[in-house]
Amino acid sequence: MKLISYLHDAAPHWGCVTGDGIVDLGRRLPGIASVAALLEGGEAAMAQARAAAEGAASDHALADVQVALPIARPRRIFCIGVNYANRNAEYKDGSELPKYPSLFMRVSESFVGHGQPLLQPLESKQLDYEGEIAIVIGRRARRVSTEAALTCIAGLTCMNEGTIRDWVHHAKFNVTQGKNFNASGAIGPWIATADEFPQGYGGLRVQTRVNGETRQDDTTASLMFDFAYLIHYLSTFTTLEPGDIIATGTPTGAGIRFEPPRFLLPGDVVEIEVEGVGVLRNVVQAEEALA
Repeated sequence: MKLISYLHDAAPHWGCVTGDGIVDLGRRLPGIASVAALLEGGEAAMAQARAAAEGAASDHALADVQVALPIARPRRIFCIGVNYANRNAEYKDGSELPKYPSLFMRVSESFVGHGQPLLQPLESKQLDYEGEIAIVIGRRARRVSTEAALTCIAGLTCMNEGTIRDWVHHAKFNVTQGKNFNASGAIGPWIATADEFPQGYGGLRVQTRVNGETRQDDTTASLMFDFAYLIHYLSTFTTLEPGDIIATGTPTGAGIRFEPPRFLLPGDVVEIEVEGVGVLRNVVQAEEALA
């Protein structure tokens, strides 16, 4: 299934995507209020959703709704830095491949849904794109082994892990400021559940296009730390919960790496495409000063 959260007549709904339409699962399953609640309900709730979706006619056309973040307010968003081996070389600092993943956190307000504007903030002209595959956790996990880790995945979604480049250099040891400007990134358009990937997660392709030009193009075969290891590693020091999100890293080709850098400008169209999921599309807009 492809699980979607959306607004229709200004009211929040959730359901699944079927072709160009949406089946409203919230109406059919009144005891489950959202995609987050569905994930918290575990396999039993997911089975209910699949049964309700099977053979159901669409309630809305995709074109007639406003797509929201797949999970309205994710509890935690973990972001893995420099996880594609060739991107480590992109830094040109002579460093060896890392022993452990680099990690930082983002807040939910720093992301918008599919079709909503990405904001170039008042404080900087260095809004950059980072196309990524994001894991959505589907079951509670603490100290899970790499062998069992993939069973914790509810599904995958697309992420533009947008970055304000000059603000990631405001401090010596962290990038938090430049990674958390409001509406600087996007997640969506929906969550493709784990059963959509019967062949597993090796070799999944992720691409980033800006105004139709391909800027990033790689597959998970290039990851230094694969999905199973990331879940294992994170669950060693914290308890992963349903609805938590793990951004798995971005390939080479971010705007900062061009000479000169190619940062996003108002009016630019950014598309992140993940194999088996779909296309996340957003237009850049200049933030307006408050009156």
